[in-house]
Amino acid sequence: MCKYKDTNLGIKKLDFGLKRGMMAVYLTDGRVVLVPVSMFPEIKKLSLPQRENYMIMDDQYFSFDAMSKIYSIKDVLKY
Repeated sequence: MCKYKDTNLGIKKLDFGLKRGMMAVYLTDGRVVLVPVSMFPEIKKLSLPQRENYMIMDDQYFSFDAMSKIYSIKDVLKY
């Protein structure tokens, strides 16, 4: 778990269908963080089926089968 501002956080799932142009990141503490996909140019280039083919690693990182870049929970929370 990531210790962020005295809270242990992890990623449960991603959702690209909640709001157009946004990535919803569901956290292990129950919160949902909405981040503009435009903040992640590599993800923005992916088609919706490619975006839906993601993997979460150790509750801290996520990546997509269509790319080699790995993002962390800290990448999401800095926006």
